[in-house]
Amino acid sequence: MTPEDVEAHFTRTDGSYHFARWGRAISPVLFGVDEASLKVLKGAIEAVVVLAGHKLSDVDPELGANLMMFFVRDWQELADTPNLEKMIPDLAGLVSRLRGADANQYRTFRFDDMGAIKACFVFLKMDDAMAAQSAESLALSQVVQAILMWSQAAFASKSPLARISGDGAIILRPEIGELIRAAYDPVLPPVADDRSHAIRLFARMDIEL
Repeated sequence: MTPEDVEAHFTRTDGSYHFARWGRAISPVLFGVDEASLKVLKGAIEAVVVLAGHKLSDVDPELGANLMMFFVRDWQELADTPNLEKMIPDLAGLVSRLRGADANQYRTFRFDDMGAIKACFVFLKMDDAMAAQSAESLALSQVVQAILMWSQAAFASKSPLARISGDGAIILRPEIGELIRAAYDPVLPPVADDRSHAIRLFARMDIEL
């Protein structure tokens, strides 16, 4: 990974650079999963948060839970979820757009007054493509995409995960792990719009050129 690669991970489709990390402890809640999957998901959340050097909390004092992950079989289930429309503006319109795009995942963030992440909502439709993934792979991929405000194209051509040859275990790509760790360096600001920020991130990554 080069400084330019780091920059690309936070460059929006309009060409602007924007970085944001969580500004508060993460309080997760998961909907629509069985006990076995729940354990895997919680393990992935804890692993990524520990990697970042960030914090987990049982309760967010403002929101109760601030990382909400919903697993559904059909997008209509979101529209039928009580009180969800209070948290997601134009929920009916969102469901319609997700159906029209034949999407199987969607995430949206909320930000505090400084621009740091204060909440993330993750919606996953368990179609054939999603169901074909292992629980470990799905969990780790989704948590990685929620730990930072990545660009829309950050993982479009290359997954943040890798498979170990031999036993086939799924792991986080080392350079992405280093980028997450560097992103949570307390010396760096939680929000940045200047491209020089990418150089500061790169300087804190323990990787070989």
